[in-house]
Amino acid sequence: MKITIIGAGPGGYEAAIMAAKLGAEVTVVEKNEVGGTCLNIGCIPTKALLASADVLTTSLEAEKFGVFNDHTTADLKQIVERKDKVVAGLVKGIEFLFESNRVNLVHGIGKLIDSKTVEVKRNDGGVETLVSDKILLATGSVPVCPEMFHYDGKKVITSTEALALKTPPKSMIIVGGGVIGCELGQFFSRMGTKVTIVEMADQILSTEDESVAKQLLRQFKREKIKVLTSNGVAEVEVQDSGVVVTLTDGKTLEAEMVLLSIGRASFSKGLNLEALGIKVDPQGHIEVDESLETSVKGIYAVGDLINTPFLAHVASKEGIIAAENMLGKNKTGVHKAIPRCVYTDPQVAAVGLTEKDVQKKGIPYKTGSFDFRALGKAKIIDKIQGQVKIIVDEKDVVIGASIVGPEATDLLAELTMAVHLGLTAEVLGDVIHPHPTLSEAIMEALHDVHGKSINKVSLRI
Repeated sequence: MKITIIGAGPGGYEAAIMAAKLGAEVTVVEKNEVGGTCLNIGCIPTKALLASADVLTTSLEAEKFGVFNDHTTADLKQIVERKDKVVAGLVKGIEFLFESNRVNLVHGIGKLIDSKTVEVKRNDGGVETLVSDKILLATGSVPVCPEMFHYDGKKVITSTEALALKTPPKSMIIVGGGVIGCELGQFFSRMGTKVTIVEMADQILSTEDESVAKQLLRQFKREKIKVLTSNGVAEVEVQDSGVVVTLTDGKTLEAEMVLLSIGRASFSKGLNLEALGIKVDPQGHIEVDESLETSVKGIYAVGDLINTPFLAHVASKEGIIAAENMLGKNKTGVHKAIPRCVYTDPQVAAVGLTEKDVQKKGIPYKTGSFDFRALGKAKIIDKIQGQVKIIVDEKDVVIGASIVGPEATDLLAELTMAVHLGLTAEVLGDVIHPHPTLSEAIMEALHDVHGKSINKVSLRI
């Protein structure tokens, strides 16, 4: 079977490799580097910058550990160069995987002609026609940039330009207090930039529990990152000296740069969806069934093109499912337990329902929690801010969880599995957790659901 995939991001490239392993003849069309937004201008480069910021912070606080260094400085140019090397190495890794799995890579822009044909305008100027049995669309998303913000890529930028800055701006207004805004806001603050975050909702990380947002906000206040919630942007004026932002409450802010982080939109421009009759919802997402097939038989879509969370790991899973279905299997999307991660300091990680969700749905529930400040390993590494919070239903099944604290994004896997498999707090809490580790906080929170946490300190008045 021949398969053509348009887009080599997390959804496209993993689908390609899976399809090849299952015996298909696969061609991938990609206009830029393989890896998509995540690898080139998203997840990986952002986390590479944050890793440098973590090293800087640790070095500046080294005296706590009896280590002295009088020459700690940060050079953003070298930090970005390191980031670029990390990205380049991973890009080469995907290219090697394509070669070793006999995946054909065509650099260019793909356009649907019919349900079996893709026309490619190659980057070298040529035109190529690909005929296949099945087609997968995986072209991802782009940052939302409303005209009112006067985006120019210089003074009004998106994360794409922010990741390439060689010198930190003196001041920056970040519009949007979601994942991107919080991560890049803290990074630039640690590079010496005066940062102000403007968020329309009543809290940063608006999709998470209030307790989660408060933990991160507490840290931002310590680092003098200004956060303005319940406020939007009414007007943006780009001047020679910088940018003036007028808020909806009438107040004005001035900064050298404005970073837009107000969301992303599906990128389907040029795919020719309308001509083929591929259904798209009012928000611009391609409509798919449970097998991830579009309204046109033989054409599938995954990742940021469809109405599922815009996350790399979601796209990867969908790509694998689509590849298997294109080759005759009967897999359906798995969206019950989707991890949500924020790589700030402290890290934030969550899965399943939040307490706000269960209250809105009227689901009977109980919670258990445990603070890192009461944990031996957290004290050892001097990372005591944050907590683990578990939510269970009336049958004790774990239906949601959040972690704010050290290595939260790595710790979340255990709780993601619990939500995915429908495990109870009692069953998961009976698992022996190694000591001393951060994972013990999960065990204690699970025990706390039933009031049996040994090490939790209860304050009595």
